[in-house]
Amino acid sequence: MFDEEATESKLKLYSHWISSCSFRVRFALNLKGLPYDYQIVTTFSEPEFLKLNPIGFVPVLVDGDSVIADSFAIIMYLEDKYPHPPLLPHDILKRAINFQAATIVSSSIQPFQNYTVVKYIEEKIGPDEKLPWTQRVIGKGFTALEKLLKKHAGRYATGDEIFLADLFLAPQLDTAIRRFSVEMVLFCP
Repeated sequence: MFDEEATESKLKLYSHWISSCSFRVRFALNLKGLPYDYQIVTTFSEPEFLKLNPIGFVPVLVDGDSVIADSFAIIMYLEDKYPHPPLLPHDILKRAINFQAATIVSSSIQPFQNYTVVKYIEEKIGPDEKLPWTQRVIGKGFTALEKLLKKHAGRYATGDEIFLADLFLAPQLDTAIRRFSVEMVLFCP
């Protein structure tokens, strides 16, 4: 079930290469310079994996005896335990904007890029309508993000440093373009 390539790290990340949620966590771990064992999950319904996360989704982070599932929870855990470099700005408004952007991605975009959801939609509305439907829903989320971030952006989503919003945005942009052929110029002029 797992590709066991051990290192000397105590952090273990259970992940899958195509998962945008896992990408966020890898991004955070790498930005913070934290070494970790990368455990590739190939079978999400394996009893061994379900002991770590009963819902059967990646990512899952194991830190000693602590097990944390869900990318948002993992990133907040890492931010609290390893605060440098920070993934949240000190400015309270920019902090709120980062939370809002991350929430838009995690609740209004990513679920509709999820393989299980896309497969279900295909069964319900047919293969010919699946892609346009998915593009429309994803586009709605990106339109909201563009409006939110427009006046806060700098070199990155909320200024000139990489913060939480960027961790959530980058993988979703990649997935929208690569897997769903979303033309971002339509939503982010």
